[in-house]
Amino acid sequence: MEEVDKHFYDRADEHINLSNDQLNTESKGKVSASMMYGLSRFNSWVSACGWNSSEEMKSAKKETLNYFVDEYRKMLEENLDDYINNFDEYMKPKK
Repeated sequence: MEEVDKHFYDRADEHINLSNDQLNTESKGKVSASMMYGLSRFNSWVSACGWNSSEEMKSAKKETLNYFVDEYRKMLEENLDDYINNFDEYMKPKK
């Protein structure tokens, strides 16, 4: 993964904290689905900001999808490996 800006993890943690707060009233699956939907909606908007017309955006749709899916896959693989390597520590019951 490329070097990230110094506030990258702080911003990510804010999203995670919001999702954790939502777990007080919703299931993990519902919170996860809402978070993924929100992310897809935001990234669609970010992508739209880079184009001058819907035709331009449409012509780059496959490339845009590949970019976001590839980046998500890299981040998910990294985090899955982290949980695999630290499972006992991360998943032990909180006292």
